[in-house]
Amino acid sequence: MEKPRLTRLTQIVTLLQSKRLVTATELSKKFQVSVRTIYRDIRTLENSGIPVVTEEGKGYFLQEGYQLPPIMFSEDEANALITAEQLILKNKDASLIENYSEAITKIKAVLRHSQKGKADLLSQRIAFRANAEKEQSSNYLIQIQSAITNYYLLDLGYLSLENNFTNRVVEPFALYSTNENWLLIAYCRLRNEFRVFRLDCIQDMKVLNDTFTPHKMTLEEYFKICQEKYDIPLT
Repeated sequence: MEKPRLTRLTQIVTLLQSKRLVTATELSKKFQVSVRTIYRDIRTLENSGIPVVTEEGKGYFLQEGYQLPPIMFSEDEANALITAEQLILKNKDASLIENYSEAITKIKAVLRHSQKGKADLLSQRIAFRANAEKEQSSNYLIQIQSAITNYYLLDLGYLSLENNFTNRVVEPFALYSTNENWLLIAYCRLRNEFRVFRLDCIQDMKVLNDTFTPHKMTLEEYFKICQEKYDIPLT
């Protein structure tokens, strides 16, 4: 029983490093153990010198500034990353391709020597037929992601599919992808309601220094409102 627990403890530390806050309930569901077992695991980590901080009533996080040794990927995990790389290279947003390519290069640097050869081989043996022409129709995805998480206003020069150009100041809320195109859900201050903007229709964009009050709504709640308003099925 000790080996599975050691594996679980290692994975808990990895999760703590990858997220701002992790709850005991979340951990118990992931590892299929009781919450009481998670409490014991956290105490074990604390006693071993891992600086786990408990935020009462909310969850756990690692003390800021604490760094773990480089993570070693299993062969299956490395294969999953290489597969994702090939898929993203077919994306139509240039900023996503550029940033993921830089990130995957850093990830490959920590692979074991034997894994690197296999990763190179696998990348040559995977093909996605989507976007075969390698069209890149937008270059704003990464900037918009940052604006969403930092609550920055966006100033858009937007050309609609009907060929109408307008300037919009919007409060970015969420992103989703459909038919290989990215779409931004945002509160439009010109129309005073939530609107959906295709990234490939954005002619120019400025991230403003002004921030907005976060919207007290989840993405699931937004889709439910749309379903009720327009009587469309959720997908």
